[in-house]
Amino acid sequence: MKIAILSPVAWRTPPLHYGPWEQMASNVAEGLVQLGWDVTLFATSNSSTAGALKSICPEGYEENRDLDAKVMECMHISYLMEQAEDYAIIHNHFDFLPLTYSRLIRTPMVTTIHGFSSRKIVPVYKRYNDIGHYVSISDADRSAELQYAATVYNGIDPDAFTFCDAPEDYLVFLGRFHPDKGAADAIAIAKAAGLPLYMAGIIQDEAYYKERVEPHIDGDMVRYLGSVGPKDRNSLLGNALALLHPIHFEEPFGLSVAEAMMCGTPVIAYRRGSMPELIRDGQTGFLTGNVGQAAERVADLRRINRSACREWSMARFSVQRMVRDYVGVYEKVLMKTTTPP
Repeated sequence: MKIAILSPVAWRTPPLHYGPWEQMASNVAEGLVQLGWDVTLFATSNSSTAGALKSICPEGYEENRDLDAKVMECMHISYLMEQAEDYAIIHNHFDFLPLTYSRLIRTPMVTTIHGFSSRKIVPVYKRYNDIGHYVSISDADRSAELQYAATVYNGIDPDAFTFCDAPEDYLVFLGRFHPDKGAADAIAIAKAAGLPLYMAGIIQDEAYYKERVEPHIDGDMVRYLGSVGPKDRNSLLGNALALLHPIHFEEPFGLSVAEAMMCGTPVIAYRRGSMPELIRDGQTGFLTGNVGQAAERVADLRRINRSACREWSMARFSVQRMVRDYVGVYEKVLMKTTTPP
């Protein structure tokens, strides 16, 4: 049976640094290949997969700003849809735009909703409720207006994250520099706890970074390491005493949280969005409500069993678990629909 995985084209798949949706599309594709599935990944030409790769976009439009994002998206999505009859099922990681083709093709489409950029996009999903086969990445990120086939948590490759039982005395912030992610709060937490803070990620909001983060970077107690790749991310997370994740929005998942715990590193996060689903309060980290509460919990980190963090992430957020759950979704969808030969 042939399956098409539709990845976004903002970045290559898998991304070199940033690109969480592309990373998940890659993880699903590679996991299915390992199970013996006939997988075609639709992504940028510079992408990599053990399956078949089809592309019409040379590279990600965030990596080459000479490319027009809307043009690349239009070309990419239509390129797959023109070949839809070649596949038994399409797994869409590209948000709502591919849904507009779903009544024009016979192939059923599973759509993973990687969060809502705005409530304004919900009507598109709602219009295709009857044939959408939607998958949420957490129970917290579900819309009451939509019908879901399942919740499937994002899965990461355990082999890419090394367990560390002897951390160093520093805290880490890993994420976009944007008010939503709470980088300024992370700095305040680390200062209150009297520990160094290593920060990494792309600068998405330049004004926020310049005003709330950069003045505190001294190369000693607060360090900015740039946007780190997989190898450096593994070391950065694994050697940390804890990941600070003081989010200011209802985050649908939080990939760095699962990655940190996969290394054995506990997480101190604000109790918002999916965090209560990802973190076992008091066992793999702490759920808090503000800077003061988070800073107080730093003193309790040594009580956390880092092996338990790894075991929890392995059981709940591994690629193997995610792919197994998606296979269950595919099987249910195919049983309910008529697929092309």
